[in-house]
Amino acid sequence: MSNYKPIGDYIQLVDERNKNLKIDTLLGLSINKVFIPSVANTVGTDMANYKIIRRNQFACSIMQVRRDKKIPVALLQEFDEAIISQAYPVFKVKDENELLPEYLMMWFSRAEFDREACFYAVGGVRGSLEWEDFCEMKLPIPNIETQREIVAEYNIVKNRMALNNQLIQKLEETAQSVYKQWFVEGIDLENLPEGWKVGIVSDLCSYSQKRIAIEELCLENYISTENMLQERGGVTIASNLPNASTTTSFEIGNILISNIRPYFKKVWLANFDGGCSNDVLCLVPKSNIPSLYLYQVVEKDDFFEYVMAGSKGTKMPRGDKKWIMDYPAVISDKELLKRFNKIATTIQYEIFIKKKENQKLTELKDLLLSKLATIETEKI
Repeated sequence: MSNYKPIGDYIQLVDERNKNLKIDTLLGLSINKVFIPSVANTVGTDMANYKIIRRNQFACSIMQVRRDKKIPVALLQEFDEAIISQAYPVFKVKDENELLPEYLMMWFSRAEFDREACFYAVGGVRGSLEWEDFCEMKLPIPNIETQREIVAEYNIVKNRMALNNQLIQKLEETAQSVYKQWFVEGIDLENLPEGWKVGIVSDLCSYSQKRIAIEELCLENYISTENMLQERGGVTIASNLPNASTTTSFEIGNILISNIRPYFKKVWLANFDGGCSNDVLCLVPKSNIPSLYLYQVVEKDDFFEYVMAGSKGTKMPRGDKKWIMDYPAVISDKELLKRFNKIATTIQYEIFIKKKENQKLTELKDLLLSKLATIETEKI
């Protein structure tokens, strides 16, 4: 640790307010260390008191660090300027010839950094981190050329992942477009084409009844509601495995839905085999139903609104399994389903390939982050 330097030696707080109300791009801060469009209700709020954050500046939340087991911190690169809640400390690198903001963000992205932040977080039940303790946390700072090389290598991986995500989005949009054109647009429920019918979700699928031993699982193929992402964002690696002998099994092509707080819209079309927790519903498409067809039915806002309408509990609503299976669904004739399946299978295969590549790239990205702690002494 002799070559490690305190973060506070290289950063300084910025407190610039939106006094003239010229900036109206309001951002929030995600626990996944990225900026997101704010969903806060700002009606009647004095926006003049919001903090301005500019390109290559950081914002962080040092509240609830121990509870969340992460410290939300992000580097602004998507906008030249924006505004953010006054509750977030905003800071910048003092001298970018000594420390690159992108290199510092890489350090913030390490799982080890979050664990260290949790260790220092003490402030009461929520486990807040004091700003002074944040500044005392240390990192290795190699010469600026080495930093540029490290950042460039990391960005190659990140950019490839971003490109894959764009391609995945385009493929998913193509499947959605075909589904809408063939099965939604111009369809009159009171005068359906021959061979069509109005059914329910249970006509399309059933819940998985298969079990898998926990010892056959690992963090990479265990899915719980905690490692499913909101707004159809997919899944991440689990933080732990359950204390049980077996759990529900899922297979490629099954559809997983978090049954806790359905309004988060956590739904995922599985691209690998694994196991899921009891709080995750595993839908197994019937033999004549394409996975992407079923996915189009259950990923819609209308579906999640329906699930919420039949949910139980207020603080942490849980969907009713029977109610979910009764969700209305239009079922076309077998020939059209076969045609859709042919197109959907090709699209689904391409999506799986890109997601598999991103899993490998994620492993490489994590490896690059872990290697930051082993930078050679002569490069410091």
